[in-house]
Amino acid sequence: MPYKHWTLDDIPWDRFDRTKVDRDQALLARAAAMVEYNAPDYVAYLENVFSDDPVFVEAARGWGVEEVQHGQALARWANIIDPEFDFETRFARFRSGFRPNVNATQSIRGSRTGELIARCMVEVGTSSYYSALGDATEEPAFKAICRKIASDELRHYKLFYDHLKRYLDLEGLNLLQRLRIALGRIIETEDDELSYAFYAANSDDVPYDHDACNCAYMARAYAYYKAPHVDRAVAMIFKACGLSPQTRLYNATSRGTYWLLGRRQKKLRRLATNTDISAQAA
Repeated sequence: MPYKHWTLDDIPWDRFDRTKVDRDQALLARAAAMVEYNAPDYVAYLENVFSDDPVFVEAARGWGVEEVQHGQALARWANIIDPEFDFETRFARFRSGFRPNVNATQSIRGSRTGELIARCMVEVGTSSYYSALGDATEEPAFKAICRKIASDELRHYKLFYDHLKRYLDLEGLNLLQRLRIALGRIIETEDDELSYAFYAANSDDVPYDHDACNCAYMARAYAYYKAPHVDRAVAMIFKACGLSPQTRLYNATSRGTYWLLGRRQKKLRRLATNTDISAQAA
């Protein structure tokens, strides 16, 4: 795949409008910059897992280049809002508290097919997330960033899905196995990576509390999802698992997912602590 379908110069920085900046979106962007910029760790992991597959390894490296650029764009936008936001210092803090196992030589999903299903789930999440943020924001530069990232993430989904089809022919995971891996990776969305990224990016002088940080991050992130974003995400999940999105099951799943998302958001807001860990952020 070509490296970079756009550059930082393609973002309309000159149209930045401070009056249109939403504080919650700024906090989310700072956290997202950490996760995106950390892609080289995941590239190293994928290089190990697929060490004898040079075609996939090259594709993974291209994916990593684009992910890093996502982090750079988000960090630059955050720095325009708050010139005192020191991304490199914050990123070092994130890395000191969260590191994936880059030395693994076998997929933690049990097979290469499982690994590719998990990667598809990640791209489902990121493409829908940035689409939701891009649709919600009124700030021109941030809207452009989110839409370009969302487009990249859709291409990344296709990249992993194309390799998934190749490995399905080799390893032959059945429907239940694919569903188990997909659901497991979706549940991991609320693990330490995103929570710690939000903490590292937005808090000062308070100890890390996973539950508080998870509530602070997820309550904000879920707020921007609308039904069309959920519909597309569920369709992509169905496709990766070998199910057709043109069915009653898909329609019921999409409606149910949107309902559950709303309930989860309300619960997170109730669980949010009185102390806002991001109170010192811009």
